[in-house]
Amino acid sequence: MKGQAEDEGSGFSDKLEKLSARIRETVSGEIMMNEPLSKHTSLKIGGPVSMLVFPEDPMSLQNILTAAAEEDVPVFMIGAGTNLLVKDGGVDGIAISLDAFNQVRIAEETDDSVTLFIGAGVSLGKLINFTKEKGYSGIEALAGIPGSFGGAVYMNAGSFGVEIKDVIVSIAIMNRYGKIAILKMENLRFSYRNSNLPEGLAILSANIKLRKADAEEVQNKVSECLQKKRLTQPLGEPSAGCVFKNPEAQSAGRLIELAGCKGMRSGDAEVSWLHANYLINRGNAKSKDFIKLMDMVRDKVQEHSGITLEPEIKIIGKN
Repeated sequence: MKGQAEDEGSGFSDKLEKLSARIRETVSGEIMMNEPLSKHTSLKIGGPVSMLVFPEDPMSLQNILTAAAEEDVPVFMIGAGTNLLVKDGGVDGIAISLDAFNQVRIAEETDDSVTLFIGAGVSLGKLINFTKEKGYSGIEALAGIPGSFGGAVYMNAGSFGVEIKDVIVSIAIMNRYGKIAILKMENLRFSYRNSNLPEGLAILSANIKLRKADAEEVQNKVSECLQKKRLTQPLGEPSAGCVFKNPEAQSAGRLIELAGCKGMRSGDAEVSWLHANYLINRGNAKSKDFIKLMDMVRDKVQEHSGITLEPEIKIIGKN
């Protein structure tokens, strides 16, 4: 078995070396090899990824995806590294960051509404600032959510009863073979914290439709939402956001609190005292600490309420 594992490892290394040379020739943008993903995740946890690439344009992204598909090397979009737990053994494959896809512009405008084109790499914070300065209403409740716009679309991010799907008009995607398609809202199947888009494709951008409103009114709503989150969520601590999905008609955070889990620890991973659905890294938490703490919380909630919590965060990598 050891010989087989060594052969498989050698085969992957050969593929990666070949792929690396090809990508360096055809891609504009930074390329990192064996880069620790702890530097690129909001939890500050995670082993190295074989290759991390920051393509600067769609053609470069297309070249990465087609080359990886031909070599059968797995690819994933890292976004801003939020809602993501990378295991300590790292990830065999290519992580892609679309930070350079950061354009926000008006695509269409009427007397009452505006349609915005937003690149996948735009941070939600930048988008919220743009809309409140212009007086565009509809996503004020998303203020304070970390991460990139592409990631928010992929997981249908939401807060205070508002979800990103509520304003989506269309999404531009590139599949793993480099083909671009425009998906209109009526052809999409969003659900709670899920876009139902297949893994391995890249969200390039999306158009969203917002209502024109008074700028001061929008700013006040944003400020109110941020203030509520500052009082109830550990925004300044390393976390992956809410760890578990809310069961139907229930709050995961409330269930965890009632089960007595606040302050529970595994290594340096801790259930936040401020919001029980946030598990935070107190300094040197490892993925095994985090996963063990998730299991402990899930067991306590199951024992207390009979409800089984489902993870909201995505867990990737090897031990």
